[in-house]
Amino acid sequence: MGVHLKHINRKESVFRKNKTHSQKIFFKKKINDRKKMTLYKDLSILLNAGIDLKESLSIIKNQQKKNSNESLYDNILNNIIKGKPFYQALNYTNEFSDYEIYSIKIGEETHMLEKILDELHIYVEKRVKLKKQIISLLAYPAFILLLTLGTLYFMLTYVVPLFETVFNQFNQELPELTKFIIHLSENFNFLLFIFLSSVLSIYLLYTVIKNNIIFRKISSQIVLKIPFLGKLIKEIYMARFCQSMSLLLTSKTSIIESLELVIKMINYYPLEIALKDVKSQIEKGNTFGEAIKKFSIFDSNVISMIKIAEEVNQLDSMFVRLALNFNEEVTHKTTLVGKIIEPVLILFIGCIVGLIMISMYAPMFDLSKVIGN
Repeated sequence: MGVHLKHINRKESVFRKNKTHSQKIFFKKKINDRKKMTLYKDLSILLNAGIDLKESLSIIKNQQKKNSNESLYDNILNNIIKGKPFYQALNYTNEFSDYEIYSIKIGEETHMLEKILDELHIYVEKRVKLKKQIISLLAYPAFILLLTLGTLYFMLTYVVPLFETVFNQFNQELPELTKFIIHLSENFNFLLFIFLSSVLSIYLLYTVIKNNIIFRKISSQIVLKIPFLGKLIKEIYMARFCQSMSLLLTSKTSIIESLELVIKMINYYPLEIALKDVKSQIEKGNTFGEAIKKFSIFDSNVISMIKIAEEVNQLDSMFVRLALNFNEEVTHKTTLVGKIIEPVLILFIGCIVGLIMISMYAPMFDLSKVIGN
């Protein structure tokens, strides 16, 4: 049976959204994705074992370390004791996304809560793995950047001035490269301040305009055109889209309602715009496969597989397969990038250090001739 979005309490949704926004600014979330993953898994196991929801939550609460999410579980349990549905009890905590709340609402109303919790566990687990892959991909370049700045600071602040003192004693004409490095050394602290200030300013500007429609449109178009990176980012969001659709369709939610919810949580402009149009086309009577044809964000393979799945009424299973394919592709590419970027960055820092040393030692050969004469 289908569950309708209009059944969700509007005031409740708006209140939660506003409060969540303020919490994101001032407070750290009480429950992270790893803890959610454990909650969904344990709760699914206990419910499948025939233990009721209230008792299951009490067991999970008692397993927590002292002062770890106690107030969160107390809040959930108190609302359930008052007769609130589980999804509303979670909603009041402001710790769970609209997608999670709605999925659990579907599970309760269709008597498939155990299955939905198991699917949510898989969903969050994949999200955690993806975050880990991205962090591991970015961690090494960040480390190399800091190491490069540290090396530059040491060489330009301590090493180059020593050479400059020697050069000044002999009043020798220096090569242009050496002059440039010495000039860089004299102004390095100021240049470093400008660099760090620029990075901070760009970050602050991004936090202000990141939700602006024009900015989102232009930035996404630019990123999509970047070789390799653009395709990788698209595949990350396509994996998230397919995984979300598979969960909702498995829960017997209609395509229209599934798209409406996914549009709200996907947070990727090209896909959002495409899905809004796709939803409109389906409402007019077109099939899913026909509606996505005109959007380049969906490649020909995805379009063909969705068309076939619609014909045999296996759209939910097809989205599971597509999500798996995209996740495997993302894992492969992030691993490949990690293997390529490591030697490139080592070569980069080696070139910088080598350039500075060459610029300092090259004039020394001329000085040795002067001293010899």
